[in-house]
Amino acid sequence: MSWILTHTGKHFDLLEPDVDMIDPRDISHSLAHLCRFNGHTSEFYSVAQHSCIVAELVPKEFKLVALLHDAPEAYLGDMTRPLKQWIGAYQYFEDCIWQSVCMRFDIAPELPACVHKADLIALATERRDLIPTDPAIWDCLIGIEPMVETIRPWPAIEARNTYHQRLMDQLAIEHRRKAA
Repeated sequence: MSWILTHTGKHFDLLEPDVDMIDPRDISHSLAHLCRFNGHTSEFYSVAQHSCIVAELVPKEFKLVALLHDAPEAYLGDMTRPLKQWIGAYQYFEDCIWQSVCMRFDIAPELPACVHKADLIALATERRDLIPTDPAIWDCLIGIEPMVETIRPWPAIEARNTYHQRLMDQLAIEHRRKAA
């Protein structure tokens, strides 16, 4: 068996991701229930909220891709950065699913630089606000300043509803832009 059963009851095949099986409701629900940092946070903090924060930090034309930048995790789960680097097969599956997400939502597969930077700003802020203080230097965060605002983690239901509404709003904006 190479498929998972999604929240909406779809059989999503991890080996051969079908664009038609990618559903915004599944992404919203799953990301809202996935905790960042493998759960090693001061309280529950979802990938959905992280994605909303990243989307707030980019120009309006990149908000959709920012919201979706972690969408493959809705199907694969969130994996810690060191483990992702050591397990080459994970990157392959993540890339395949990302390609399907990009086709489904008509976005370019290459993440814009502003999304990468916003992701790192969110990470720096999350490190400051949500995980234990540690003197270790994270090379990826050298030169990255966290946001001024403090992150207040959302409960899963708020994360799901907020993320889903923002995703649907961005999809509507993109649809209108492309129809014009």
